[in-house]
Amino acid sequence: MNNYIVKSNVNIAKDVYKMILEGDVSKITSPGQFINIAIDGLYLRRPISVCDIDEKTITVIYKVVGEGTLKMSNMKEGTVLDCLTGLGNGFSTQIKDDQSKPLLIGGGVGTPPLYMLAKKLLKEGKQPKVILGFASKEDCFYEEEYKALGLEVEIMTANGSYGSKGFVTNAKLFTDKDYDYVYTCGPIPMLKAIYDNSEVSGQFSFEERMGCGFGACMGCSCKTKYGNKRICKDGPVLVKEEIIW
Repeated sequence: MNNYIVKSNVNIAKDVYKMILEGDVSKITSPGQFINIAIDGLYLRRPISVCDIDEKTITVIYKVVGEGTLKMSNMKEGTVLDCLTGLGNGFSTQIKDDQSKPLLIGGGVGTPPLYMLAKKLLKEGKQPKVILGFASKEDCFYEEEYKALGLEVEIMTANGSYGSKGFVTNAKLFTDKDYDYVYTCGPIPMLKAIYDNSEVSGQFSFEERMGCGFGACMGCSCKTKYGNKRICKDGPVLVKEEIIW
């Protein structure tokens, strides 16, 4: 456990906030890991995926969906938080040498952890493309941040109010099949649709209700082809070939 100081906490989309925390980042070793934040008055910590890090700060993006995240949205600069960091098994960029055109697909608040992944893939000489799916224009965020990395980005909205109308599996970048690997994070129905409609291997980051966040309570266990795994400890990232729906 470590204390982290809130440096900023701003609203960036409908009910979506970007929080920057200052503190020890040494335990965050791969994109797709998460932190677990203790919130006064609540028994369970809140797991939030890591969007990015630098030498002394952690960026997280979260959506207000309940009492815990509502309290987070009201936190001011200077608030001190007790956090567990470097949790979970994140995305691996150690894929086959000929898999140089990965496709990153984020849905809603599944978008943030792919940002740190995109930066790492670029450093390794790969050329990722990005699909971001949202319900509507007011829910969209981080398009410009991905584009600032020099990436091709396609936006899909369910109601067609921004980008193209439809789901991420309707995106041109997906249906053109000009990719050789998939990384994705988002709601279960989206992950299932990508699994069913993609012909290549990939890594899928799952959302799950967590008790402890570090594998002790077994509350987030799921079945895989290689036995039971804990989403908080063995995941949240699973490879396509081990997933059982």
